[in-house]
Formats: sequence, structure tokens, C-alpha cells
Amino acid sequence: MIRETAVRLAQNVSRAGRNIPPVKLAYKNMLKDPSIKYKKFQPISFPQRQWPNRVIEKAPRWLSTDLRDGNQSLPDPMSVEQKKEYFHKLVEVGFKEIEVSFPSASQTDFDFTRYAVENAPDDVNIQCLVQSREHLIRRTVEALTGAKRATVHSYLATSDLFRDVVFKMSREDAIKMAVESTKLVKSLTKDDPNQQATHWTYQFSPETFSDTPAEFAVEICEAVKAAWEPTVESPIIFNLPATVEVSTPNVYADQVEYFSTHISEREKVSVSVHCHNDRGCGVAASELAMLAGADRVEGCIFGNGERTGNVDLVSLALNMYTQGVSPNLDFSELTNLIEVVERCNKIPVSSRAPYGGELVVCAFSGSHQDAIKKGFAAQEKRRALGDTIWSVPYLPLDPKDIGRDYAAVIRVNSQSGKGGAAWIILRSLGLDLPRNLQILFSREVQTTADSLGRELQSTEICDLFKKKYNLNNEHFNNIRLLDYDILKSGADSRNLEGQVEIKGQFYDIHGSGNGPISSLIDSLSNLLNVRLTVESYAEHSLGSGSSTQAATYVSLSYRRESDNEVTRQWGVGISGDVGEASFRAIMSSVNSIFEAGEITLPEKADSAVGSQ
Repeated sequence: MIRETAVRLAQNVSRAGRNIPPVKLAYKNMLKDPSIKYKKFQPISFPQRQWPNRVIEKAPRWLSTDLRDGNQSLPDPMSVEQKKEYFHKLVEVGFKEIEVSFPSASQTDFDFTRYAVENAPDDVNIQCLVQSREHLIRRTVEALTGAKRATVHSYLATSDLFRDVVFKMSREDAIKMAVESTKLVKSLTKDDPNQQATHWTYQFSPETFSDTPAEFAVEICEAVKAAWEPTVESPIIFNLPATVEVSTPNVYADQVEYFSTHISEREKVSVSVHCHNDRGCGVAASELAMLAGADRVEGCIFGNGERTGNVDLVSLALNMYTQGVSPNLDFSELTNLIEVVERCNKIPVSSRAPYGGELVVCAFSGSHQDAIKKGFAAQEKRRALGDTIWSVPYLPLDPKDIGRDYAAVIRVNSQSGKGGAAWIILRSLGLDLPRNLQILFSREVQTTADSLGRELQSTEICDLFKKKYNLNNEHFNNIRLLDYDILKSGADSRNLEGQVEIKGQFYDIHGSGNGPISSLIDSLSNLLNVRLTVESYAEHSLGSGSSTQAATYVSLSYRRESDNEVTRQWGVGISGDVGEASFRAIMSSVNSIFEAGEITLPEKADSAVGSQ
């Protein structure tokens, strides 16, 4: 029908003689040749490049900057109480390094830093950001005093663009300022006899590293390292931020590897990366940077942050997890984490956000649903043989690992195929529908979803199934099988004698066949003056152990009185006895046919018992 309509429309267009010219791009605002305005960043050419041949084999040190970089990006910054809740949630999921604030910026940030210092577990390092100015550095150290573990993080823009345009500063001036700031922090922290109760760490960021000449980034960090005098046991942190993501991830990886292989005393240095997402490549850039030598990754839960956001730490961590590498972060209750993030940030997590999005483990497409349903069945068989490796189409991560229910994996709308509705029925009712029944029921679901113009909930799908196929005669039970006996009349012959009730009237039934099912069908056909035939039959066990039941599916064909056309009706029966389940399925189908008006009430027979 669809193809005929398409052909007819095409013929109409052809007959109309319409000629639609190709679209010509107007370039009203964009440039046809952007190369005259924007420069292209090239990979660094150096013989030591090794990162393309590596794989991620262990988790980095993680630093959450949700409470600092993430918070400063919010139109409505977090309250102190919200920051407290967020802080404890970060600790709960396993972050050992947390950048909590810019304490020299406001009294609120200073006070929250004091809260973090006083409430952080002994193994959690509290980090604060500060500009390279003396009074700001002193205020920051004051805020961190008394912490078990603390990191002072200073930064200075090092790209030619920022130095020349924003700060009017030469390379020599930049190095001098960075060294002076480092020495001041050192004198106020690890060199101060009164600060020895704290394990002090220093972090320096050559801000806009991604746009900084690689050799100058190394030069300024060498000067800072010499001023701080790190040790193997207490290395200095050099954070190499993609403050603005200006190139492809491979170029950034080259920059990180160049730095990692050219900085001296590498064993006394922890290379950290802080990727923003201007090009949408923050996760990829961070992963390649880890291959290139980065020891530490900074970012935010679900990627919040200034402008286009910081790298998404959930994506990074769970990407590793799905490759069999423990991220050392526990996202077992990801939905709960999302609730905290959304409540405190007042920004919703996108429904398509990797791993955390509401819809990312859901399939609406029929082909996807069918593949997932088959994948789960195959997974169960492999697991029974001792194979524990997860391998299900379209699902790189087992939803249960992050606290998701399998019921949410397949959701049904008018675009869904037979697999979707069948999956819902299997997960909700335990019924593994025969293929033909899957096809028929999916059409019912599609029609219903299309008429409503929305997705159907699991309960709606189950209710639709129960009614359409009169599960266990729960919806229609006008014809009730009261009693019966089956007698053997030969090697392959059985006779059934029984009684049914139809709307308060009682009738004797008689029939014969080669077994109980055919005998019942024959007896009902004789009573109702319609020839019923079993077209399809299927059964399977339901449950396990002492509570095991049988589920039976029967499709009966008959000729409609209205147009003499052969039609079919499925019925479904469940019972602890297989034979009883079969009879219930037959009566389920017969009652549906009767309810549809396709069977007329038989005339009162002499053998009828009469009204009760």
C-alpha cells in the first residue's frame, strides 16, 4: 500500500512537469572559504610519538571541579547547602581530589572551603584555585589551613594570544610571575613550620595550553618545578588545560606527549589534563591525552562547566569500565547521582547524555528491539555455560551495573516492531510469545500508540495484551467449561463428554478427536455451529521450582458468519497443569470470538440442564 501510494505520487509529480532546481547555498553569514579567517592546527612532528599504539589500562587520578569550574558556570550558582550535598556525593562515589572553590573570590567560597577542610575524609585532597597575586594566594592558603591534604592551584595564561592581547606580557615576564607565585606558595605552605600537619601539593596550569607553543609550555613549567622542588613521593602537578578546544584530539595528544617526554624529572611530575568541550571532543581529547602520558584528569559530572562545558567524567569513567578497566569510581546508583546534580545545578541532564541520559538504554526502533531481545536470550544461554562476558547488541554496558532496570531498556511507540512489545510482555508477565503472535500483537500496539500519539507505558501494553487475547479468560468469560471427562475409544481416538455454561444457560457437550485438545475443539464446534480449527499451538514453562506453571498459546481459525471469510483468534491460558492451561487457552480464544459477535448462542437442546 505504501509503495503504491509513493508510485502514484511520483506519477502525479511527473505529469505536472515540475522541475525543482538544486539548492544553491547562500552563505549569508558563513564564509564559503573559512581558511581565509581561521588557522588550522597541525600535529606536532616528533619521533618519540607513542600514543597511537597504546591502550588505556588503568584509571587516572580523578579531580572533580564541579564545585569550582562547574559552579562558576551556573546562571544560578549553588547555595552553600547545595554545595555541601554535592561535596558529600562526590566523596561517596569515590573522588579523592576535589577542587572546591576560589576562596579569594568571595566570603561564601572561603566559608565553604573551611567546611570542606573540616569535613573531608583523611584521604580526600581539597584543592583551591588562585590567581598569581600575593594577597589572593595568602587568602587561599588561609582557607586551606588545617586540611589533612591540600592543593594550591595557580595558573597563568601562556598562549601568545592571551599574553600579547589580554595581559601585554612577554614570555620572560610570564615566567618571572609564575616563579614568584610558586615561591610564595611554597613559603606559606610546605616550608612554613606551622603548616606541617598538612600534606601540601602544588598545581600549576599554563592556561590555554592547547594554544601555547609546546616548547614554551615546557620552559615555564621547568622554571616553576625548580622553584617548588618536588619529590618522587610528593610530585608537582602540571595541569595542561584545553582552556579553549582549538584542535582535533590527536593534536592535543601530541601536545601532551611532547610535554610529558620533554619535561625533566618526569618521575617528580604528575601530568594532569583539563579539557573543555568547545569542539565537542572533550572526552576523546582526554582519552587520547591519557594515552599520551596524562596521569590525572579534571572535569565535571556530566560535563558541566564554563561555556561549552568541561569533560564529562561519567562518560570517561564508564568508557573505561566497558573496556574492562576499573575507573575506581562507583556509579552503581547513577540515577541518584543525576538527581543530586540536577537539583544542585538546576540544569537537566540531557535524555541522550552518554550513560546517564534517561533514553540512552532505551530502544524504540523495531530492529533495535528485536536485536536486544535476541541478545538477552543468547546472553542467558552463555551465562548458563559459565561465560560472564557481557555482549548484547546496542548495549555496551549492562544497565544493571548503573542501577537501571531492564524494564526501561525497550520502550514502545508507533515506530516499534514486534520485538518491543514482546519484550515488555516477557519482562512483565513472563510470557514468551510465539513469533506469529508477536507480529499480530505489535500491530495492535502500533495502532494504539499511533492513535494516542505517544509512547505506551508497560502497564498499558500488558493491559492491551490481556484484553486482546483474553488472558486466562479474565476479560471475557461468557462461555465457561464447567466439567468434562475424556474417554479412550481406540488407540488414537478420544471422546469428550462435558458441560458448559453460556450466560446462565447450561449445555452438555460431546466431541471426539485424537487427543484432549481436538476433542474439546470438536465438542465446542458441534455446540456452537462453527467449525473451529487449531492453526497454531505453543507452550512453555513459566517460573521455576515448585511455583512453575505452564503458559499455552492457541490460535483458532473459523469462518465469520458476516462475510464467510476465514479468520483467526489467539487465546492464552496459564495453569499449574499443562492440560488445564491448554483448555484455558482454547476457552480464551472461543470467548473472544463470542465477544466479537462471531458466534450465535445455540438453541436450547433437549440435553440442556436448564437455568440455575
